[in-house]
Amino acid sequence: MIESALYIHIPFCDHKCIYCDFYSIITTDNIPSFLNSLKKEIKHYSKFYSDERIFTSIYFGGGTPSLMHPDYIREIISGLKESYAVSNDAEITLETNPGTVDSGKLKSFFEIGINRLSIGIQSFDEDDLKFLTRIHNKQTAIETVFNARESGFENINIDLIFNLPGQTKKKWMYNLQTALTLPIKHISAYSLILERGTILNKMVLDGKVSIRDDDYDAELYELTIDFLESNQFHQYEVSNFTLDGFECRHNKAYWNYKDYIGFGPSAHSFVSGKRLAIAKPMCSNLDIKENGYVYPESDERKINGAARWWNFSSLKKYIEEVERHNSAQANYEILSTEEMLNEYVMLAIRSNGLSINDFKTRFGEEWIIRKYNYFRKLRGKNLLLMDDNSIRLTKTGYALCDEILGNIL
Repeated sequence: MIESALYIHIPFCDHKCIYCDFYSIITTDNIPSFLNSLKKEIKHYSKFYSDERIFTSIYFGGGTPSLMHPDYIREIISGLKESYAVSNDAEITLETNPGTVDSGKLKSFFEIGINRLSIGIQSFDEDDLKFLTRIHNKQTAIETVFNARESGFENINIDLIFNLPGQTKKKWMYNLQTALTLPIKHISAYSLILERGTILNKMVLDGKVSIRDDDYDAELYELTIDFLESNQFHQYEVSNFTLDGFECRHNKAYWNYKDYIGFGPSAHSFVSGKRLAIAKPMCSNLDIKENGYVYPESDERKINGAARWWNFSSLKKYIEEVERHNSAQANYEILSTEEMLNEYVMLAIRSNGLSINDFKTRFGEEWIIRKYNYFRKLRGKNLLLMDDNSIRLTKTGYALCDEILGNIL
């Protein structure tokens, strides 16, 4: 069985934060229509990707999935389990924002099968929360975590952001210390990134906000690693730290280059193998076969390669396309062997490291041989650990991850 993951994008939000570039809309319109289209899309893809697959994780992202009524989420989970082989112990994650759930709602989410919460706290500092235009305050964030634990959730992640404007090392350390007073198993600590098209990016471009330089960002990052690892939260990806046994199974599917199917507006999918289903609207240069889908058996690269596709990033367009074609693919790409190798290395180095045996099985050993001297050089600088079967970054190496990957690839 091919181990795979499922992602569902819920686009609805009650507020758009200034730093967010994920597709979301501030409206309650089309919520019932979206659910109908989502069910249709889920059912449609099962004709191509249900055989010989076991789905070990389901992830509800957004947007703010916790805005939805638990029965709404339950219907989606039921549709997924009816159409795909979902493992009995599947990790089912719901992204949650403080201020959108109370104890009763959290308990209902737990009862319908959600077994992991990812809570977007971002900061415990009131000034930071106001700057980020979050709808919650520190006390609401803390209460949400404790309410989640009392409702039955053991597997709880919180998101935090560092290098915010005006954020001193003392303020960031306060965030980390506060986090460890809570009943959580996982922390995602992200450096603030300026994304094109966001309100925050325009504020910086207009000179209204300034961001500290890369050196300061690296200092905060190393402080994060040192503090969390000294408190039993081991790092298993550039931005993620966990107690033993609580690594995010869904995100590891991405980092380990496993297949995943995404549903909803702006959702992405990645599938490798011999049977790649590509939507008709974007396939004018390929032979179209049954049900508006192409089976690229005439092209060896496509047979043995991988495909990635993504949906339209408009809820209205998504609903229209699903009604017309049962899918809402905006575009796709077929990956070459070189592209697959580069992505595999990038994801592996960013996370638990590169398995040499797995790499050789997928791509052969020539690339490893060519890069061996560079890997030895990095090991000599204490940026990388290397043995007979693995290559992974050290704490110092993680801080230089992008530079190292640029040189490797």
